[in-house]
Amino acid sequence: MNKFYLAGLNRVRGLKEEELRRLLAVFGDLATVWRASVEDLGSVGRLSPKLVAALDKIRNEDRDLPKRLAEECTQKNIKVKTVLDGDYPLWLKEIAAPPLAFFYRGHLHLGEFPIAMVGSRRCSQYGRGVAKELAKELTAAGSVIVSGAARGIDTASHQGALSKGATIAVLGCGVDVVYPAENEKLLAEIAASGAVISEQLPGTKPLPVYFPARNRIISGLTRGTVVVEAAARSGSLITAEMALNEGRDVFAVPGSIYSPTSIGCHKLLQQGAKLITSAADILSEYGVEMPQPATTEKGKSDLDLNEEEAALYKVLSHDTPLTADEIILRLKNSEAADVAFLLLQMELKGLVEETESHAYIRKGRMN
Repeated sequence: MNKFYLAGLNRVRGLKEEELRRLLAVFGDLATVWRASVEDLGSVGRLSPKLVAALDKIRNEDRDLPKRLAEECTQKNIKVKTVLDGDYPLWLKEIAAPPLAFFYRGHLHLGEFPIAMVGSRRCSQYGRGVAKELAKELTAAGSVIVSGAARGIDTASHQGALSKGATIAVLGCGVDVVYPAENEKLLAEIAASGAVISEQLPGTKPLPVYFPARNRIISGLTRGTVVVEAAARSGSLITAEMALNEGRDVFAVPGSIYSPTSIGCHKLLQQGAKLITSAADILSEYGVEMPQPATTEKGKSDLDLNEEEAALYKVLSHDTPLTADEIILRLKNSEAADVAFLLLQMELKGLVEETESHAYIRKGRMN
C-alpha cells in the first residue's frame, strides 16, 4: 500500500527524494505522512511552506486517492515502481528530478545500454525507414529502445525494435489510455514483451503540459538519445537538450538540407551531437559489436541480390516511394508479373517496404 501513497505524493510538484526521506524519518511511514496535519508537516526541517501547501492541496482534492489507486491498479494489472525500491532504474534515478513513482504495464527491463529514439511526428518516408532500421539493429545487438509512442518516428522506432526484441514506451497520459488511438495494437504488443510507462495517474488524458515531463523520463531511462528527424522547434530537441543536461550521449541522423524535418538534427550536429549513419556508429560508443548478418546454407548473406533484384533495388530510394507501375516504366523491359514477384522476394529479404499508399521504398542496404 505504501507504493500508492507515494504515487499520490508524486503529484506534489517539487517534492524531491531527499525531502521524501526526511518526511519518512519524522513520520515513520507514508500513510502517516499522507494523514499528517499541516502543522506537523510544517515542523519538518527545510520543508518549505509552499511545498507543505501543495501537499495539503493534493490530499484535500482526493483523500482516498491511495486506496482508489490500489484498487484500480489491481483490477487493470498496473504495477507501480517507486524511488524507494531497490530495483528502481539506475539511469533514471540519476537525473535531476526523477519521478518519485511511476506506473507501468508489462515487464520493466532496460539492459546495459538502453537507447532513446525520438523524432518528428510528421516524418518523411526516409526518416521512418531509418528509425525502423536503427531500432531493429540496436535491439538485435542487445539494446532496449525507449520512445514515446507518438506518431511518426516514435512509432517506427517501436515497430523496428519489436521485430527483434523488446521496447519501452513512455506516455504523456495514463498507462491505460491509448494515445494516439491508432497505436492501440502497438501499445499492447509493447506491453506484452517490454513495458508501457507513465508517471501520470491511470485514466489521465493526454494534455500538452504532460509531454515535456514525459520527455525527461525518455532521456533519463537511457544512456543515449538518437534524434532521427526534428523540425527547428520540436519536442525531440527538448528531449535531446535534457539528455545533454544530464551528461548523456546525443546522436543525430543527417538529412536533406532542403527538408524542414532535418533542421533540428543539423542544429544538434552543429552543437556537437554525434553524427550517425548506422547502428554501428552508436554501438561503437559502448564497445558493442554489430551482430553478423544471418547466412544461407551456401554461406552467403541473406541480403545478397541476383542481377534482376539488384536492378530493381537501384531504381528505388529510401525517401521517394514508387508505385509498381512507376518501377516497371523505369526498368523498361520488365514484365509486370516479374516486378511483382521481385518486389515480394525483396520484401521477404527485408530490403523493400510497401507504404500505406501501396508504393515501394528501400528498407535496408546492400552489402
